[in-house]
Amino acid sequence: MAGRTRTVTVEQARRIAVRAQQLDGSARGVLRTVQRLGFLQLDPIASVAPAQQLVLWSRLGPFDPAELDRLLWVERKLFEWNAFVWPIESLPLIRARMRRHRRANTSARERWTRNFLEQNAGFRRYVLRELERRGPLLGRELEDRGGGRGRGHRWYGSRQVGLLLEAMHRRGDVAVVGRKSGQRLWHLAERWYPKTETVSLREAERILAEQRFRALGVRLEKGEWHAHPDVSDAPVSDRVTLLSPFDRLVHDRDRAEALFDFRYRLEMYVPPAKREYGYYVLPLLVGDRLVGRVEPRFDRKTRKLELLGAWGDTSRLDEALDELAAFLGAERS
Repeated sequence: MAGRTRTVTVEQARRIAVRAQQLDGSARGVLRTVQRLGFLQLDPIASVAPAQQLVLWSRLGPFDPAELDRLLWVERKLFEWNAFVWPIESLPLIRARMRRHRRANTSARERWTRNFLEQNAGFRRYVLRELERRGPLLGRELEDRGGGRGRGHRWYGSRQVGLLLEAMHRRGDVAVVGRKSGQRLWHLAERWYPKTETVSLREAERILAEQRFRALGVRLEKGEWHAHPDVSDAPVSDRVTLLSPFDRLVHDRDRAEALFDFRYRLEMYVPPAKREYGYYVLPLLVGDRLVGRVEPRFDRKTRKLELLGAWGDTSRLDEALDELAAFLGAERS
């Protein structure tokens, strides 16, 4: 692939990046969009909407979120693994990563996970038996049989069943097979995932890297922008939209700054007094330029979309907010 890339100007790189991420108005349908992007990141913070829904809305405009659930839990054309939604075609590649998690023992986290599973072998067998007998189950429907004191995890607290399920999930023992009131439903992986070919880890990482490059369109190497050969640098329309903080166009903050001359940081975990902008601020994209940023908030009780702050060139902000409100079924306040 290195020999097939081409060096482009930053202006060309911006157009390529926007087009590769399907933010040029070319996106068609939830499934095709996820397949083109490669994955959707999941995140529990939903000041406006869940991250995966915002990413799709930025490309598709108002769409039915139930379609994403149907593709995940009914048609199984998508699957959830390790806080990402993947096309089912990527399952052989992800299974290679699952096998790696079973063997991994290099980093401190990997060693901790291995020790945790060894110390809780009986707990793991209990979970597998219960899922086989009663699954699918929520984590709270399983007894917390972890040995010793919990370490006070920021998400799971002192209950260790969540930690165990997460570790087993990464290793491919259990799968997320649905959600109930926002909570994950778990089942045995062998009862959920289809059979696939076996791909080596090295080949899987090569294919995934190529897919990422295709989805991003450009990468910065030694001060030069190198473009994927399959993405056009033709002008893009002046379409306007807002981006999730987890959108891949801005996920790599340094890359976004080099590409768009736009410094963006997510300040959720910054003390309020030290924030430069706000808690959950979304970049404003017009055409192939990031021109401003805004902090909307959706009140689900009143069904109102509030604007807490706006910075930069917001001359076309109303267009984006009107479309966002239509997607949320909200009234602008």
